[in-house]
Amino acid sequence: MNVFVIGLGLIGGSMALDIKAADSRSTIFGVDANPNHAKEALDLGIIDQIASIENISEADVVIISIPVNAMVVLLPQVLDAIHDNALVFDAGSTKSLICAAVANHPKRRNFLAAHPIAGTEFSGPKAAVKNLFQGKTNIICEVEKTAFKLQERGMKIFADLGMRIRYMDPKSHDKHIAYVSHLSHISSFMLGKTVIEKEKNERDIFDMAGSGFESTVRLAKSSPEMWAPIFEQNKENVIETLEEYIANLQQFKELMLKNDFSAIFDEMENTNRIKEILKGITIKTI
Repeated sequence: MNVFVIGLGLIGGSMALDIKAADSRSTIFGVDANPNHAKEALDLGIIDQIASIENISEADVVIISIPVNAMVVLLPQVLDAIHDNALVFDAGSTKSLICAAVANHPKRRNFLAAHPIAGTEFSGPKAAVKNLFQGKTNIICEVEKTAFKLQERGMKIFADLGMRIRYMDPKSHDKHIAYVSHLSHISSFMLGKTVIEKEKNERDIFDMAGSGFESTVRLAKSSPEMWAPIFEQNKENVIETLEEYIANLQQFKELMLKNDFSAIFDEMENTNRIKEILKGITIKTI
């Protein structure tokens, strides 16, 4: 099986590693707009060969893991070039515009819209790790628009990677992911910005920063090239979540101004139930 991975960063590179581990007969071809990334992926053993978009007609499976603004442009071109029995799936963090971009494409049946919810704050080929997707959720959208035999091929790959599947329509996906992922990244970026602007002496930051600060700003190390287009494509949902988040921050501030620390305690105690919610999610994932 010829597997072409377009975008050799954390997600694409990690998928390449696990697909090769699951099926040693597969040949992994790497395509990246950055020639240094392609060479690095080859040197690290993530891919077997460097390829280009011009070679896509040789692919049995194409995985596209690039920024979502580039995805909506490239995906129709990939579908134009593949043979009739090839499977194409993406790993984009938004789904509505990506699905709309190929809604009327003659080879829409060859595309499986996917979002594996896994990752770290690191990017580039060196960020790729084995077993990144083990036990993680993969959201599949508009599965009914993909040819059944190609669905089966995709599900076999996802099973080999250890992912569990959830089905969702693109609009619902984008709304829900704005709360649990996109808002988290914005919060992290803005906390980092606030501290950097306030603490001109960086040594004070690092001397006083504890594990709480480090874990909260971890996502601020994520790639702006990847995340700015996500916020743009999911603008409406992100703004809605921001309005709710800002309202909660404003309420917290007002309670502080009123010295109503009993109410603050109650707010925090009520929010503590997130531990049980996340524990349940972890158990289900395992």
